[in-house]
Amino acid sequence: MNTPKTDWPSSLDDNELDELDQYLRAHVGEGELLLDGVHGLLSALTVGPMQVLPEEWLPEVLHEPFADEQEGNRVLALLAKLNDSISAELDVDAYEPILGEVETEAGPVLSAAGWCEGFSRGIDLRAGLWEKRLADDPQLMELLGPVMALAVDEGILNADAEFEKLSDDEYDECLSQVPSVLSAVNQYWNEHPATEAELEASVRPDENEEPPTTPPRQRSGHWVH
Repeated sequence: MNTPKTDWPSSLDDNELDELDQYLRAHVGEGELLLDGVHGLLSALTVGPMQVLPEEWLPEVLHEPFADEQEGNRVLALLAKLNDSISAELDVDAYEPILGEVETEAGPVLSAAGWCEGFSRGIDLRAGLWEKRLADDPQLMELLGPVMALAVDEGILNADAEFEKLSDDEYDECLSQVPSVLSAVNQYWNEHPATEAELEASVRPDENEEPPTTPPRQRSGHWVH
């Protein structure tokens, strides 16, 4: 049974976002996700082809034991609220990606690097399913175009061909399209659910198997906030 919208958790307020951000910063290692990356990860799972349970995505976010039960319960509650808010925001066209900042000569500017890194890791959790559908249906790749462009621009995805860096205006335009991209991808999977054959390929590869190669991915190294 669907949960009524009135029962859905609201988005995190500024104090809650800051609290979760500070926790993640205090417990992050090299290459691990900060708040923007966690939001990207959960966004990919929300609009993706099948449910991914917290037991599977939490190891992508939390890497150290909690100091105590109270801290653990609080962090898990904030993550659950962040996760639940994404679908609610998409439903009412209120979604906004959480972005980091990078320092430039002109001062700090918003960066989609962390969000895109998280989004790509969310896709990785069902890599076989995503890759098969992307290969079979160019419509899905087209829908993801602005997000893919940002990810390539930030060095998170490798382009098949030589890729010219986005201009500032093009970058901002792609950023502005992220909410509509997620709504469209969510609708796509609702209207074109995964087939049984695709579901068989959706299990995460074993450690002994070759890692997925489409699309190739790099760590951005672009983590200045």
